[in-house]
Amino acid sequence: MENITIPAHVAIIMDGNGRWAKQRGLPRTEGHKVGTETARAVVTRCRELGVKHLTLYTFSKENWSRPKAEIKVLFELLTNFLKREEKSLKEQGVRLIILGDVEEMPLTVRQVIKHVMRQTKDCTDMTLNLALNYSGRDEILHAVKALVSKGVKEEDITEEAFAAELWTSGQPDPDLIIRTSGELRLSNYLLFQCAYSEFYFTDIYWPDFVPNELDKAIRELSNRQRRFGKTGDQLK
Repeated sequence: MENITIPAHVAIIMDGNGRWAKQRGLPRTEGHKVGTETARAVVTRCRELGVKHLTLYTFSKENWSRPKAEIKVLFELLTNFLKREEKSLKEQGVRLIILGDVEEMPLTVRQVIKHVMRQTKDCTDMTLNLALNYSGRDEILHAVKALVSKGVKEEDITEEAFAAELWTSGQPDPDLIIRTSGELRLSNYLLFQCAYSEFYFTDIYWPDFVPNELDKAIRELSNRQRRFGKTGDQLK
Protein backbone atom coordinates (compact mmCIF):
# COMPACT_ATOMS: atom_id res chain seq x y z
CA MET A 1 0.00 0.00 0.00
CA GLU A 2 1.73 3.14 -1.23
CA ASN A 3 1.82 6.35 0.83
CA ILE A 4 0.34 4.59 3.84
CA THR A 5 1.94 4.64 7.28
CA ILE A 6 2.11 1.08 8.55
CA PRO A 7 1.39 0.77 12.29
CA ALA A 8 4.06 -0.86 14.42
CA HIS A 9 1.48 -2.76 16.49
CA VAL A 10 -1.99 -3.91 15.49
CA ALA A 11 -4.27 -5.63 18.02
CA ILE A 12 -7.47 -7.40 17.01
CA ILE A 13 -10.54 -8.59 18.91
CA MET A 14 -11.64 -11.45 16.67
CA ASP A 15 -15.40 -11.47 17.26
CA GLY A 16 -18.42 -12.93 15.49
CA ASN A 17 -17.48 -16.53 14.70
CA GLY A 18 -20.64 -17.90 16.32
CA ARG A 19 -22.97 -15.40 14.66
CA TRP A 20 -21.30 -16.01 11.29
CA ALA A 21 -22.05 -19.72 11.65
CA LYS A 22 -25.63 -19.13 12.86
CA GLN A 23 -26.40 -16.99 9.80
CA ARG A 24 -25.49 -20.00 7.68
CA GLY A 25 -27.29 -22.60 9.74
CA LEU A 26 -23.99 -24.10 10.90
CA PRO A 27 -22.77 -25.05 14.38
CA ARG A 28 -20.69 -22.42 16.19
CA THR A 29 -17.62 -24.61 15.87
CA GLU A 30 -17.69 -24.16 12.09
CA GLY A 31 -17.37 -20.43 12.61
CA HIS A 32 -14.32 -20.99 14.79
CA LYS A 33 -12.75 -23.22 12.14
CA VAL A 34 -13.17 -20.63 9.41
CA GLY A 35 -12.02 -17.95 11.84
CA THR A 36 -8.75 -19.84 12.28
CA GLU A 37 -8.10 -19.61 8.55
CA THR A 38 -8.87 -15.88 8.70
CA ALA A 39 -6.29 -15.50 11.47
CA ARG A 40 -3.71 -17.29 9.33
CA ALA A 41 -4.37 -14.94 6.40
CA VAL A 42 -4.21 -11.84 8.61
CA VAL A 43 -0.89 -12.91 10.16
CA THR A 44 0.54 -13.38 6.67
CA ARG A 45 -0.80 -10.02 5.48
CA CYS A 46 0.62 -8.18 8.50
CA ARG A 47 3.99 -9.77 7.83
CA GLU A 48 3.81 -8.65 4.19
CA LEU A 49 2.92 -5.07 5.16
CA GLY A 50 5.71 -4.79 7.70
CA VAL A 51 3.61 -4.71 10.87
CA LYS A 52 6.14 -5.60 13.56
CA HIS A 53 3.70 -6.63 16.30
CA LEU A 54 0.30 -8.31 15.93
CA THR A 55 -1.84 -9.24 18.93
CA LEU A 56 -4.87 -11.51 18.52
CA TYR A 57 -7.44 -11.91 21.30
CA THR A 58 -7.65 -15.68 21.16
CA PHE A 59 -9.24 -16.85 24.44
CA SER A 60 -10.23 -14.69 27.39
CA LYS A 61 -10.57 -15.65 31.04
CA GLU A 62 -14.30 -15.15 30.60
CA ASN A 63 -14.42 -17.72 27.77
CA TRP A 64 -14.17 -20.55 30.32
CA SER A 65 -17.92 -20.07 30.86
CA ARG A 66 -18.66 -21.35 27.35
CA PRO A 67 -19.90 -24.94 26.82
CA LYS A 68 -17.15 -27.50 27.44
CA ALA A 69 -17.57 -29.00 23.97
CA GLU A 70 -16.98 -25.60 22.36
CA ILE A 71 -13.91 -24.95 24.53
CA LYS A 72 -12.53 -28.34 23.53
CA VAL A 73 -12.88 -27.46 19.85
CA LEU A 74 -11.25 -24.07 20.39
CA PHE A 75 -8.20 -25.67 22.00
CA GLU A 76 -8.00 -28.30 19.26
CA LEU A 77 -8.09 -25.59 16.61
CA LEU A 78 -5.40 -23.65 18.44
CA THR A 79 -3.03 -26.58 18.80
CA ASN A 80 -3.61 -27.69 15.21
CA PHE A 81 -2.97 -24.15 13.99
CA LEU A 82 0.31 -23.89 15.88
CA LYS A 83 1.52 -27.33 14.80
CA ARG A 84 0.68 -26.61 11.18
CA GLU A 85 2.11 -23.10 11.15
CA GLU A 86 5.30 -23.69 13.16
CA LYS A 87 7.46 -24.08 10.06
CA SER A 88 5.83 -21.10 8.32
CA LEU A 89 6.30 -18.87 11.37
CA LYS A 90 10.00 -19.69 11.47
CA GLU A 91 10.41 -19.16 7.73
CA GLN A 92 8.68 -15.77 7.96
CA GLY A 93 10.73 -14.77 11.02
CA VAL A 94 7.68 -14.57 13.29
CA ARG A 95 8.19 -14.97 17.02
CA LEU A 96 5.29 -16.36 19.08
CA ILE A 97 4.52 -14.78 22.45
CA ILE A 98 1.62 -15.66 24.77
CA LEU A 99 -0.15 -12.97 26.79
CA GLY A 100 -1.99 -14.61 29.66
CA ASP A 101 -1.77 -17.37 32.24
CA VAL A 102 -0.60 -20.37 30.22
CA GLU A 103 -0.29 -22.62 33.27
CA GLU A 104 -4.09 -22.77 33.60
CA MET A 105 -4.40 -24.25 30.12
CA PRO A 106 -4.70 -28.02 29.45
CA LEU A 107 -1.37 -29.86 29.42
CA THR A 108 -1.43 -30.72 25.71
CA VAL A 109 -2.11 -27.08 24.82
CA ARG A 110 0.72 -25.87 27.08
CA GLN A 111 3.15 -28.33 25.52
CA VAL A 112 2.42 -27.20 21.97
CA ILE A 113 2.52 -23.50 22.90
CA LYS A 114 5.84 -23.79 24.71
CA HIS A 115 7.36 -25.84 21.90
CA VAL A 116 6.47 -23.27 19.23
CA MET A 117 7.65 -20.44 21.46
CA ARG A 118 11.02 -22.15 21.84
CA GLN A 119 11.28 -22.79 18.12
CA THR A 120 10.55 -19.16 17.21
CA LYS A 121 12.28 -17.33 20.09
CA ASP A 122 15.09 -16.04 17.87
CA CYS A 123 12.80 -14.72 15.12
CA THR A 124 12.99 -10.95 14.76
CA ASP A 125 10.92 -9.90 11.74
CA MET A 126 7.57 -9.87 13.53
CA THR A 127 6.06 -10.73 16.91
CA LEU A 128 2.75 -12.59 17.04
CA ASN A 129 1.08 -12.22 20.43
CA LEU A 130 -1.77 -14.57 21.23
CA ALA A 131 -3.84 -13.26 24.14
CA LEU A 132 -4.69 -16.63 25.62
CA ASN A 133 -6.48 -17.19 28.93
CA TYR A 134 -6.12 -13.42 29.06
CA SER A 135 -7.68 -10.65 31.11
CA GLY A 136 -6.57 -7.04 31.01
CA ARG A 137 -7.41 -6.54 34.67
CA ASP A 138 -5.57 -9.73 35.56
CA GLU A 139 -2.52 -8.48 33.64
CA ILE A 140 -2.54 -5.24 35.63
CA LEU A 141 -2.79 -7.14 38.92
CA HIS A 142 0.04 -9.41 37.76
CA ALA A 143 2.24 -6.35 37.17
CA VAL A 144 1.37 -4.83 40.56
CA LYS A 145 2.21 -8.07 42.38
CA ALA A 146 5.50 -8.34 40.46
CA LEU A 147 6.53 -4.86 41.58
CA VAL A 148 5.57 -5.62 45.18
CA SER A 149 7.43 -8.93 45.19
CA LYS A 150 10.56 -7.16 43.92
CA GLY A 151 10.31 -4.59 46.68
CA VAL A 152 10.23 -1.67 44.29
CA LYS A 153 10.02 1.61 46.18
CA GLU A 154 7.03 3.87 45.65
CA GLU A 155 9.13 6.64 44.11
CA ASP A 156 10.56 4.14 41.61
CA ILE A 157 7.17 3.00 40.33
CA THR A 158 6.91 4.76 36.99
CA GLU A 159 4.85 4.03 33.90
CA GLU A 160 7.97 2.48 32.37
CA ALA A 161 8.62 0.28 35.40
CA PHE A 162 4.99 -0.83 35.44
CA ALA A 163 4.91 -1.53 31.69
CA ALA A 164 8.02 -3.67 32.07
CA GLU A 165 6.02 -6.10 34.21
CA LEU A 166 3.17 -6.47 31.71
CA TRP A 167 2.99 -9.48 29.39
CA THR A 168 3.72 -7.09 26.51
CA SER A 169 6.99 -5.98 28.10
CA GLY A 170 9.43 -4.62 25.55
CA GLN A 171 6.78 -4.09 22.89
CA PRO A 172 5.17 -0.83 21.77
CA ASP A 173 1.57 -0.13 22.72
CA PRO A 174 -0.97 -0.87 19.97
CA ASP A 175 -1.33 1.88 17.39
CA LEU A 176 -4.57 0.34 16.16
CA ILE A 177 -7.13 -1.89 17.87
CA ILE A 178 -9.64 -3.54 15.55
CA ARG A 179 -12.87 -5.19 16.65
CA THR A 180 -15.06 -7.14 14.27
CA SER A 181 -18.79 -8.03 14.43
CA GLY A 182 -20.18 -4.61 15.31
CA GLU A 183 -19.56 -4.70 19.05
CA LEU A 184 -18.30 -1.39 20.49
CA ARG A 185 -16.36 -2.37 23.61
CA LEU A 186 -12.89 -3.50 24.68
CA SER A 187 -13.93 -6.63 26.60
CA ASN A 188 -11.07 -6.44 29.12
CA TYR A 189 -8.42 -6.24 26.40
CA LEU A 190 -5.04 -4.48 26.76
CA LEU A 191 -6.50 -1.99 29.23
CA PHE A 192 -3.21 -0.33 30.18
CA GLN A 193 -1.68 -0.47 26.71
CA CYS A 194 -4.63 1.08 24.86
CA ALA A 195 -4.37 4.55 26.43
CA TYR A 196 -3.69 6.24 23.09
CA SER A 197 -4.59 3.50 20.64
CA GLU A 198 -6.86 4.30 17.72
CA PHE A 199 -9.97 2.12 17.44
CA TYR A 200 -11.55 0.66 14.33
CA PHE A 201 -14.92 -1.06 14.59
CA THR A 202 -16.51 -2.99 11.75
CA ASP A 203 -19.79 -4.90 11.42
CA ILE A 204 -18.01 -7.65 9.50
CA TYR A 205 -17.83 -10.95 11.36
CA TRP A 206 -14.33 -12.28 11.93
CA PRO A 207 -14.49 -15.18 9.41
CA ASP A 208 -15.16 -12.59 6.67
CA PHE A 209 -12.38 -10.23 7.75
CA VAL A 210 -10.20 -10.89 4.73
CA PRO A 211 -6.81 -9.17 4.25
CA ASN A 212 -8.45 -6.42 2.18
CA GLU A 213 -10.48 -5.46 5.26
CA LEU A 214 -7.26 -5.21 7.25
CA ASP A 215 -5.83 -2.94 4.55
CA LYS A 216 -8.94 -0.76 4.82
CA ALA A 217 -8.48 -0.37 8.60
CA ILE A 218 -4.83 0.57 8.19
CA ARG A 219 -5.67 3.11 5.49
CA GLU A 220 -8.20 4.74 7.81
CA LEU A 221 -5.62 4.89 10.60
CA SER A 222 -3.17 6.56 8.24
CA ASN A 223 -5.75 9.25 7.50
CA ARG A 224 -6.30 10.08 11.16
CA GLN A 225 -4.39 12.71 13.10
CA ARG A 226 -3.13 11.05 16.27
CA ARG A 227 -2.95 13.58 19.11
CA PHE A 228 -1.81 11.59 22.16
CA GLY A 229 -3.72 13.90 24.49
CA LYS A 230 -2.59 17.10 22.76
CA THR A 231 -4.96 19.64 21.21
CA GLY A 232 -4.98 20.33 17.52
CA ASP A 233 -3.33 23.74 18.09
CA GLN A 234 -0.47 22.11 20.02
CA LEU A 235 0.23 19.87 17.05
CA LYS A 236 0.52 22.73 14.56
